[in-house]
Formats: sequence, structure tokens, C-alpha cells
Amino acid sequence: MNRSINLRKYKNNTNVKNLNLNFGPNHPAAHGVLRLILEMNNEVIINSDPHVGLLHRGTEKLIESKIYIHSLPYFDRLDYTSILIQEHAYCLGIESLLKKTNYSSSYTLVRTLFDELTRILNHLLAICCHALDVGSMSPVFWGFEEREKIMEFYERVSGARMHAAFYRPSEINLKNISAYLLEDILYFSINCVTALNEINSLLLTNNLWKQRLVNIASYSSKDAINWGLTGVMLRCTGIRRDLRLDLYETYANYFYLNFKSFYSVCGDCFDRYLIRMNEMLESLFIINQLINKLILKKKNINKYSLFNYNNYNTNVHSNNFLTMESTIKHFKYWSEGFTVKQGLVYVGVESAKGEFGVTLVADSSNKPYRCKVRSPAYFHLQILPKLIKNHMLVDLVTIMGTVDVVFGEIDR
Repeated sequence: MNRSINLRKYKNNTNVKNLNLNFGPNHPAAHGVLRLILEMNNEVIINSDPHVGLLHRGTEKLIESKIYIHSLPYFDRLDYTSILIQEHAYCLGIESLLKKTNYSSSYTLVRTLFDELTRILNHLLAICCHALDVGSMSPVFWGFEEREKIMEFYERVSGARMHAAFYRPSEINLKNISAYLLEDILYFSINCVTALNEINSLLLTNNLWKQRLVNIASYSSKDAINWGLTGVMLRCTGIRRDLRLDLYETYANYFYLNFKSFYSVCGDCFDRYLIRMNEMLESLFIINQLINKLILKKKNINKYSLFNYNNYNTNVHSNNFLTMESTIKHFKYWSEGFTVKQGLVYVGVESAKGEFGVTLVADSSNKPYRCKVRSPAYFHLQILPKLIKNHMLVDLVTIMGTVDVVFGEIDR
């Protein structure tokens, strides 16, 4: 702890110094390696300086050095609580360059289904860890049980609980999308509603929870636009922007679904909590619609595989290596990739934290010439000094919990 040179003189001619306090870089509430230099007047935060870059790994340059399909797992490691949504953005960028975008196929329905499961996965972690930071322990046990079920669905379709690498450009592995899986997801949605109601009832009836959140870290819609905020951080100020509902920027199968987005006007921590709770319930409603669509799309349901995988046209291994030609084709596809014609594209998706975008520049080779990732949490971290100014030190953890930052995508 260092003392700054700022001095304030009181009537009794006593010199009082502000304190410079290090918050981080390792802190249980930081969700990564955040280092904040806080200028404190007693326990009130006068000014702050977030240090970004402690986790820097050069992800975008690594993507530019590999073929397109080999770079897909990097997007699992950015925001490791919104895994498949980020893969979706990258796949949509490649499909836009290849001009093979499809919003109504079977693999698009599966992508939309797992995007919404991922949204619940993210919000459960954000709210439950936030509640734990404030002082409520029970939501962690209820929420993490539901998260384990979603990770089991990840494992059943990809073999991995977290870093799935499940999506592929213009395709998806439909072999493990069975009627058994869809039945289990439907059963999960019923139990998840019960768990969400328990978490919400516990927190809303807790006066301490409201005292720590209501009218804390408020900001206006003008501030949200000026700082480039998106997602929940934008909608809590009353601005109705959701890429899933935007007629010009919508993607996946959202155009054909019946759902709504949630907004508020106060822009404080409590509003952000309420929006995230409502979004999880709406995601469960979307999941039920998608499962009905998947079942109706294939009338002859096979319990073990909902789709006839051998007749499905994929680039990977549709012939199951029965011939030498198919084996060579598979080897060349995964070692050499495919060529993308020259072009530039930006694709944004509505991730759980906000607008996650990918800019790709192709130069008629099998590697991207340039790749730039738009991280929503990076913009949200920039407004943190404004949010915590003139608040108590104990409010800092509460504010960070509702901002919901993950440093994998900030220090990329």
C-alpha cells in the first residue's frame, strides 16, 4: 500500500493524504487477473486505474498463423463461460466469406439450441458468484448443479465439458444429436425453472441484497452509448438493442422464433440482475421451441441418432473411412483446410455479455490474413472507473459482479 502525494488541508491545518490501494491482480471476485489502482479517501473510491494486459496471449495473431478450422478452439478460451456462442460468431464469419450462410438447416437449429444453453451457463455463473461475493451462499449450490447438467450436454455431443470445439463452418456433427438427448434437455428445462425460482425468491426477499444493489453504479443511456456498451449493460438503461431480434443483424434461427428481450431504465446493479434472471427464463422458452422444431424436422425418429448421419453431406468423415479415398479426403481437409476467396466481413452475435464480433480478412488462402475480435467485456471494463467513483470499497466487488467481465477475452 503506497501513499500518494495528494494532500488536503482542513481547518485545523492537518495534512491528510489519499491512499493508493492495489486491488488484485489476483482476487476472488475479479474473475481473472484484474489489477486496479484505487485512490482512496478513507473507504471512498476517488479514482481508479484498471491495468489491462496481464494475461495477454496474442490470440488474434495465433489465429492468423493457422488454417481456419484449426483456429476454432481459440474461441473456447476467450470467454470460457460463453464458449459455443463465440464459436458461432467465428463460423458465421467464415460462412459469410464463403457465401454459404444458412438460417434454417438442421445444424443451425442445433447451434441456436446450444447457444441458449450457453447463455444460461454464463448467467448462472455470473449471478451465483455475485451472490456469493455479496454474502449469499445458497444460490451457488443450486446454480452450479444446473451448470453441471449443461456441461454434461456439452460432453455428450463433443466429448468435452468446457472447451467443446463443437461447431464447424457450414456443418455440425449431428451424430450425437439423438432423441434421448432432446428428452434430457426438455427435462432439464423443467427443473431449471424451479432452480431459478428458488434463487430469485431467496435474493428478492433479502433486504441486504437490495441494499447492496439498488441505486448502485447507475449510469444513463447516453453514457452506455458513449462507452460502447452492449448486451445487459446497454439494455439496463432502456435502449432496446438485441442482435437476435434485429431484423438486419439477426442470425441463426432467431428470426423464426417467438421470444422477447428484456429492458430496464434505472441502469443500476439491481436492474442488471433482474434482466439476467429474465433472460435465462426466456432462453428456456426458446429451447423448448427449438426441440419441437428438431423433432418435427425428422418424422422417423431414431432414439440413438435423430439424423441419418451417413446421408448427411459433410466435409469431414461421412463415409466413415471405408475407402482409401475417403481417408485421404479427411486427412487433407484437416491438414490443409480450404481456400477462402479474398474479402472482408464482420459478424456479430448476441453473447451472454453483449455483442461479440469477429472481423476476418481473407486473401485467397487457407489462413485468415487478419482476425480482429470485438470483446464486449473489454468495453465494459472501460466504464468501471466511472461506475465505482464515489462508492465505498465494499461496493467495488458488487459492481464488478454485475458488470460480469472475464479476462480471457479482454487480455486476448
